[in-house]
Amino acid sequence: MHNFLDPAILFFVFGLLAGAVKSNLEIPPQIARFLSLYLLMALGLKGGFALAKSGLTAEVALSLGCALLLAVVVPALGYLLLKRHVSRFDAAAIAATYGSVSAVTFITATQYLEQQGQAFGGHMAAAMALMESPAIVMAVVLANLARRREGLAEHGHGMKAVLHESFTDGAQLLLLGAMVVGLITGQAGQAAMQPFTGDLFKGMLSFFLLDMGLLAARNLGTLRGRPPLLLAYALLAPPVHAALALGLAKACGLGAGDGALLMVLAASASYIAVPAVVRVAIPEANPSLYFGMSLGLTFPVNILAGIPLYAGIAQRLL
Repeated sequence: MHNFLDPAILFFVFGLLAGAVKSNLEIPPQIARFLSLYLLMALGLKGGFALAKSGLTAEVALSLGCALLLAVVVPALGYLLLKRHVSRFDAAAIAATYGSVSAVTFITATQYLEQQGQAFGGHMAAAMALMESPAIVMAVVLANLARRREGLAEHGHGMKAVLHESFTDGAQLLLLGAMVVGLITGQAGQAAMQPFTGDLFKGMLSFFLLDMGLLAARNLGTLRGRPPLLLAYALLAPPVHAALALGLAKACGLGAGDGALLMVLAASASYIAVPAVVRVAIPEANPSLYFGMSLGLTFPVNILAGIPLYAGIAQRLL
């Protein structure tokens, strides 16, 4: 219940309600883009400052290793399940969406943990960046294999171009670049950037979550008439993925804060990076499926219930 008293979460709920009643309230796309870039830059700086303070440790390496493993296992499992029920192209696109991560879900989770006084490592921002691309690359490989099966190999997309787009994505580069700046400047940089990364952060996040609430409400309509299995996957796959992350975190001895964020990352689904690449690389897939599922169902559930649930479980078991 405490999560619903957070201003940022309440603005998200307000956005959902405004979208549901078809209000003409909207955030101009350019401002929404600026807000997302601001949040990524601030998160990267925070992570860099924290990493400069803690240094590179065995736990950091273990956390990053767990993140990479999940980034491969989650989309592989998703594809094996989904290809039995939808086309291989849709299966690859949905698996990529749920194998990649949502930066906004992660940022909201870090705010929640800070409010709860739960410590976590700044390196988890790097874990988020590492988890974004593997699922996209896997999806394109699987789609190209599907084209060969159907005699459509000439319509495949070159892996070199996909790799370049995946690893040079502007948002991801900004996150990593800001993290490096934070790591280099350390405590002095943290003091200088405090108004930017501290005082402004909560208000900017609230504004962005208002926009996300509006978008989520408007994307719920795209799911009408979809197979029940896909709706079930959008709701049930995230906690299953979080359980996998919990098992890994426990086996590797990660702390509660890092384990909670690993669970949130595993449970999240991309609605920005993956749709942007997959729409071009796998045009045979239906965007209303993978985009509608991630933004219309998974994102709101994670923001409203998933984050406090995963944080609470991690606190008890880790």
